[in-house]
Amino acid sequence: MSTLRIGNASGFYGDRFDALREMLTGGELDVLTGDYLAELTMLILGRDRLKDPGAGYARTFLRQLEDSLGLAHERGVKLVANAGGLNPAGLADRVRELADRLGIPVRVAHVEGDDLTAQHPGSLAAHAYLGGFGIAACLREGADIVVTGRVTDAALVTGPAVAHFEWGPGEYDRLAGAVVAGHVLECGTQATGGNYSFFREGDVRHPGFPLAELHEDGTAVITKHPGTGGFVDVGTVTAQLLYETGGARYAGPDVTARLDTVRLTQDGPDRVRIDGVHGEPPPPTLKVGLNRLGGFRNEVSFVLTGLDIEAKAALVKGQLEAALGKVSEVRWDLVRTDRPDADTEETASALLRLVVRDPDQEAVGRALSGAAIELALASYPGFHVLAPPGKGAPYGVFEDVYVPHGAVPHVAVLHDGRRVSVAPAQETVVLEEVPEPPLPEPFPSGPTRRAPLGLVVGARSGDKGGNANVGVWARTDEAWSWLAHALSVDRFRELLPETAHLPVTRHALPGLRALNFVVEGILGAGVAAQHRFDPQAKALGEWLRSRHLDIPEELL
Repeated sequence: MSTLRIGNASGFYGDRFDALREMLTGGELDVLTGDYLAELTMLILGRDRLKDPGAGYARTFLRQLEDSLGLAHERGVKLVANAGGLNPAGLADRVRELADRLGIPVRVAHVEGDDLTAQHPGSLAAHAYLGGFGIAACLREGADIVVTGRVTDAALVTGPAVAHFEWGPGEYDRLAGAVVAGHVLECGTQATGGNYSFFREGDVRHPGFPLAELHEDGTAVITKHPGTGGFVDVGTVTAQLLYETGGARYAGPDVTARLDTVRLTQDGPDRVRIDGVHGEPPPPTLKVGLNRLGGFRNEVSFVLTGLDIEAKAALVKGQLEAALGKVSEVRWDLVRTDRPDADTEETASALLRLVVRDPDQEAVGRALSGAAIELALASYPGFHVLAPPGKGAPYGVFEDVYVPHGAVPHVAVLHDGRRVSVAPAQETVVLEEVPEPPLPEPFPSGPTRRAPLGLVVGARSGDKGGNANVGVWARTDEAWSWLAHALSVDRFRELLPETAHLPVTRHALPGLRALNFVVEGILGAGVAAQHRFDPQAKALGEWLRSRHLDIPEELL
C-alpha cells in the first residue's frame, strides 16, 4: 500500500498557533496530528471543568480549526488530536458546530472511555492511557476529524497507521515501528532542532514541524516540509527517542516497542530512516494518571546583594522562623548568582528562595506575605524581593496507578453516532527489564583534559510524574566506547549532586550509542507540585553536559 504521510502540528497545549496552517500549506500530508495533553495539562483542564462542566478540552484547537478547517477539507487531510482532554464528546460537538457555521462538510468522531475519575474518589482527574485502535475505528468508518481524550502520545500516529495499512492487534513489529515514529513526532519541533544540545549546527530560529513517512512494514522516515526551518538528522531523532523514556522496553497499550532494536540512518538531507524496530505484546495493565489538588503553595525570592551573603540569608531565615513554624512544608534555597567585584548590581546579587506548602491557604498566604514584607525596613542591608508573595495558589499532585485492560471501556463514537467497543489486548506479557547488553571495548587510555561532558555528548531530559530521565548519547563510535564506561551511576551522581541520595537506574542502548538514566523522586509529586527550580527536569541534561570531567584528548 502507499506511503502514509503523518505530520504533527502541536507538542503541547500552547504550542505555536500557526503550526496547523503551516503544516497544511507547506507540503503533502495525509494525516495531521496534534498532541495537547501532558500531566500538568490534565490538572489545568480538571480545574477548568470544576468551574464549567462543559469545559475540559483544549480551546486552542477550536481556534486553530476556525482558521484552517477549510484548508484541511480542501486538501483531504484528516485531523487527529487528543485536544478533547477531559471532555472529548464536548469538543466533538463544538467542532461540528464550527463546521456547520463555516459551511464545511466534515465528519467528526471521538474516542472515549479513558475517564476513570468516578472510580478514584478524591482525584480531580483520573484517566487511562488508551491505544490507537479506537482512533483507527473512527477513521475506518470515514471520519475526517477524530478527537480523543487521554490516549498515549504515540497513539495519534499508530491509530491512522492501523486504519490505513489494515494492521491487526498482533502485528507487533509494525505497531512498534509506528510507536517509535509517533514518539519522535509527539513533541513537535523537538525532532527538528528544537531544545537540541547541538542547536548551533542549524538555523532553529523558527523550526518546521516534523512529519513521518510511514510504510506498510512499519518502517518510517522522519522529515519536514521543504523550506521550513530547523533540521532533521540522526542526532535530533536520537534526542527525541530518549525523551521521557526509560529502559529498552517502551510499553504501551497496543505493543511494547524495543528501543534497543531501533536503527537510525541518515537518508538524505533532513531525512532519517527508522527501521529494525521489534515489538512485543503489551503489558497486562494500562497506566492511569491521577491528578488531585495537593494544597496551596507560595514563594518569595529575597535579593541579597554584595558582601556577607551567607549571613544575610541566615538573618532572614531566623526572622521568619516563628511565622513559618506551623506551615507543613518549608524549603529554603540559596542561589549564588553573585560574583565578587561585580560591575552591575544584578551580578552582585544572590537569590534566597523560600517556598512554602500547606493544606490551608491562609497559612501560606497572608501569614507568609505579612511576615515577609514586614521585614522591609528591619532586616539585612539592601532588603528587597523580586515580587511580593501572593495569597497562595493551589498546586497539584500526580501519581500513576495501573488497571487491567478490561477495566477500561474503550469506545469509538463514530461520526454518525454509532458506538463501537474496542476490544482490550488479548495477548499480554508482564514487563521485565532486558538483560544488560554487551558494551563496546573501553576507549584506549591516553592523555586526557578536564572539559565539559557536553563537548562530546548530547543530552535530553524530561519528566514522568515525580521521576526524571536523562538520555545521553554519543555521536561517534569512539565517543560511545568512552561514554559507555565513563558515565556510571556513581559518576552520574557525582556530577549531579542533587541525585546523590536518590534511586538512579542506568539503561544502555548501544544501537543508539546512548545511556538513559532514570532518577526517581527528584520531582517530588510531579510538575504541578513545582518541587524544584526546574519542575519538569527540562534542563537536567544540559546541567549534566556542563559538568567537567577528564575526557580523552583524542575525542575533543
